[in-house]
Amino acid sequence: MVSPRVVSLIPSATEIVCALGFKANLIGRSHECDFPRDVMRLPVCTAPRIETAGSSTEIDRQIKETVRQALSVYLVDETLLADLRPDVIVTQSQCEVCAVSLKDVEEVVGAWTGTLPRIVSLEPETLDDVWSDIRKVAAALGAPEKGKRLTGGLSSRISKVADRAAAIDRRPTVACIEWIDPLMAAGNWVPEMIAMAGGRNLFGEAGKHSPWMHWDEFVVANPDVILVMPCGYDIAKTRSEMAALTERPEWRRLTAVRSDRVYLTNGNQYFNRPGPRLVESLEIIAETLHPDKFRFGHEGTGWIRFEHHAV
Repeated sequence: MVSPRVVSLIPSATEIVCALGFKANLIGRSHECDFPRDVMRLPVCTAPRIETAGSSTEIDRQIKETVRQALSVYLVDETLLADLRPDVIVTQSQCEVCAVSLKDVEEVVGAWTGTLPRIVSLEPETLDDVWSDIRKVAAALGAPEKGKRLTGGLSSRISKVADRAAAIDRRPTVACIEWIDPLMAAGNWVPEMIAMAGGRNLFGEAGKHSPWMHWDEFVVANPDVILVMPCGYDIAKTRSEMAALTERPEWRRLTAVRSDRVYLTNGNQYFNRPGPRLVESLEIIAETLHPDKFRFGHEGTGWIRFEHHAV
C-alpha cells in the first residue's frame, strides 16, 4: 500500500493518523474530528442520531432510549463512504455510545462489491493499549517504524512527568467526573494518569470502563481535588452544566470546594481521546494537583479553576 486513502471515524484515530505523518492521506472523518483544525475541511461521514445540544441529563436519557431500541447512537453516511472508496477505515469497539462502532462499519462495508477496505478497530482501556493502537494504525498504513518512534517519544514524555511526581510525598485524593448528571467517574486510562501525576484516585479503576457513582458516596469520600472532564464537553459546556452539582446542599461543604480546588477541564479535547494528547492530559492533571511543582502552560485552554461565586 504505497499511499493509502484513509477514513477516520473517531477523533483520537484522526489525531493518531496525523501524528504518524499521514494527514494528507485522510479523505474523510467523523462529525467529531476537529484536531488538527485543518481536518475539518474533510467530508463528514457520520452524524449523531440524538440531539447533542441538550443538558447532560437529556443527552443521557436519549442515549439510553436509543440503546433500549437496539439502535446505534450514530449514523454512517453509507453513500459518501462508498464514494470515497478508502483503503483503510479506522473505527473503535471500546464504547458504542462514544463513537461509531466496529459493528456499524462492518454492516456498511459488508454490502460493498470489489476490493474491501481494511478496517482497523481500536479498543484501548489502558495507556499501554493506546500505544498499542498507535502501532496498530501505523502498521495498517505500512509504516510500523513510525509507530514505534511516536509511541517511544510519548512514553518518554509521560515518564518524565511520572518520575518527577514520584518524588512528591503529598498525594491529594482526587475525584474525576466524566459525566455530571447522572454522576459518572472516569475509568480506563484516567486512574493511571492520576497516580502518575501524584494523586490518589478515589473512583474508577484503571483498565475498566467508567462507573456510575452515587452522590452520597461522593460526599463521604470528600475528595481533596475534583477534576470535571465530561465526555465530549469543552470547558464552556462543562461550566454551563455545573449547577447540577453546585445546587446540592452538600456541595459547599466538600473539602475540594472549600479549598478552591475544583477544576473544569476540556475533556473533549484531552481526557476523552485515547491518542497522542493523553500526554497533555497528564500534564494538565499534574498542574492542577501540584501547581507548585508543574507548569506546562495548559491553564485557560486545557483547564480552569472553577469560580464558585459565579454560579
